[in-house]
Amino acid sequence: MRVALGVEYDGSRFCGWQTQPQGCGVQDALERALAAVAGEPVSTICAGRTDAGVHALGQVVHFDTAADRPEAAWVRGVNALLPAACAINWSRQVAQDFHARYSAVSRHYRYLLLNHPVRPALDEARTGWFHLPLDVESMQRAARLLIGEHDFSAFRSAECQARTPVRTVTRLDVTRRGDHVVFDLCANAFLHHMVRNIVGCLVYVGKGKYSPEWLGDVLAGRDRARAAPTFEAAGLYLSQVVYEARWEIPDAQRSTLMDMGNGKPVAEKPA
Repeated sequence: MRVALGVEYDGSRFCGWQTQPQGCGVQDALERALAAVAGEPVSTICAGRTDAGVHALGQVVHFDTAADRPEAAWVRGVNALLPAACAINWSRQVAQDFHARYSAVSRHYRYLLLNHPVRPALDEARTGWFHLPLDVESMQRAARLLIGEHDFSAFRSAECQARTPVRTVTRLDVTRRGDHVVFDLCANAFLHHMVRNIVGCLVYVGKGKYSPEWLGDVLAGRDRARAAPTFEAAGLYLSQVVYEARWEIPDAQRSTLMDMGNGKPVAEKPA
C-alpha cells in the first residue's frame, strides 16, 4: 500500500531533509522509525526538500510498504521512535498514483523576521533577525513585482538542480506584526534558496539600500550576482503543501507560535 504522512520538524536539529551518509537528515530519522514499525526497509519521498535549519509544519511524505498497519501505528508508533524535534501529525492510505512531490499543486512558505535592535535568544533558531528599521510598505511594493510567472534565475542557488528556473508565484505578502516582519509566499514550486534570496532582496529594499523598482530590475536581469546574499535559514518554514481535493490529503496542522496570532496560511484545495 501507499501511505502519506504529514510531518513537522525543527530544522535546526537536522542537517536538512535529505538523507546523509552520517544519518543526520530528517529523512534518515523518519525512515529509521518507519522501518521499525513496518518491519522492513522504507524509502520516503517528500513534497519539498528543505535545507539545514529550515523548519516544516506541513511537509507531506509518501512511502510504499507491504506492512498492514492501522493509521495510528504510522502516527503514534512512529512518533515514539522519532527524535523530539520531528513528529508525524497524520497518516492516510492513498492511491498508488499519488505522489507527494509531483501531485502537489502549490507550496506555501512563511519567513519570520525579528526586526529589533537586539538579537533574539530564545528564538534564535526559529526566527531570522535584522537590527535596522525596515519600511514594510516599500517591501510590499517590491514584492508585488514578483507575482506571476517569471524566470527566477536571479533567485536560484548555483547548486539548484531544477530543470527550469520558471516558477509561478501567486502570493508574496509582507506584513508587520509587532517586532516581527512576516513574509508569506505561495508558488507552484520553488527553486533552491529562492525564498531566502527573495527575503534578502526585500530586506535590502526595506532598509533603504534600493528602491522597490530595483527588485524588478534584478528579476529581469536573471543574474544571481545582482541580488542580495542568501538570508539565514532560521526563520523559514514550509507551512503547507496543497493538493487537489480528490487526493483527500488532510490539513491537520497544529496551531503554533509561528501563526503569530493571525491564523495559518491555509489555501483552498483545488477541485
